[in-house]
Amino acid sequence: MSTTTVQENDVILRVEGLKKHFVPHLSLVESLGKPKKIIKAVDGITFDIRRGEIFALIGESGSGKTTTGKLIMKLIDATDGRMVLDGEDVTTLDKPKLEEYRKKVQMIFQDPYASMNPRFKVRKVLEEPLSIHRIGTGYKDREPLIREALESVKLTPIEEFIERYPHMLSGGQRQRLATARTLILKPKLLVADEPVSMIDLSTRAEILAMMKDVQQSMGLTYLYITHDLSTARYFADRIAVMYLGRIVEIGPSDEVIDNPLHPYTKALIAAVPEPETGKVSVIKDLPIFGEIPSPANIPPGCRFHTRCPYAKDSCKEQVPELVDVGGGHLHACLRAHEI
Repeated sequence: MSTTTVQENDVILRVEGLKKHFVPHLSLVESLGKPKKIIKAVDGITFDIRRGEIFALIGESGSGKTTTGKLIMKLIDATDGRMVLDGEDVTTLDKPKLEEYRKKVQMIFQDPYASMNPRFKVRKVLEEPLSIHRIGTGYKDREPLIREALESVKLTPIEEFIERYPHMLSGGQRQRLATARTLILKPKLLVADEPVSMIDLSTRAEILAMMKDVQQSMGLTYLYITHDLSTARYFADRIAVMYLGRIVEIGPSDEVIDNPLHPYTKALIAAVPEPETGKVSVIKDLPIFGEIPSPANIPPGCRFHTRCPYAKDSCKEQVPELVDVGGGHLHACLRAHEI
């Protein structure tokens, strides 16, 4: 089911029933007499990302959001489901088409330093994707694109940065460089996986503002993966909340934050520290407890019922589907109308 009613040409990426199940490798002794467990990291998610928007995917560790990003990047293959980019089914691609896809869809990784060759200078870090995709015939051909990319992320004056190594840059500067490396191929969609989680708090807003400026000036589309609701509200146009491999709520950012309908979304919002005091607000009628279950042992019925203070017997038996309550706001909770 489509989560929003929008024109087909307004949608850059459509994900339908996407699944990724892993089968853990066990030794012969470990596997004897035991049923094979399947890890359902992503278990049937459907959403659209509209052209030119910032779409945030949020949830705790273990919710499946990073696996979703890897599926969209085609770093791993889907177990089931379908992905459509710009009207073309890209679920399975041969090598030439995959290479073309990777020019259109780029990723900003959580740890920029780990994703760069420490022996490469800045100019070489930026030249590498151009070389891989056979854009230009040498550094002189590629230098204008390298300078343009550095200017777009405000690593200026260029002469001060272009001959440095990654270890000579601050955390914020490295993330700017990582962003420049993705922009140099002129992609249509950027997957940003926790792009500011390893940056000092003082520079997070600065990096997000830079990314938003770039997005608006280049007409980019972002999938922003994060556990941080406060940055998602500031940065994203729409938010999808994931729990244990499924989307439990989706809608415009302000609507999801100001009027959460799923108990899990309410719990995430309650856990955001207050900006003035730094304290976490306590909602007495929402005492969620325990940790997220293992994706290898998913509870029956509503996946959140083991931690939900509102759960009833029906929640343990019936799997809730996303329900549209208007304005593009959907939730998957059997008791949302009551609570």
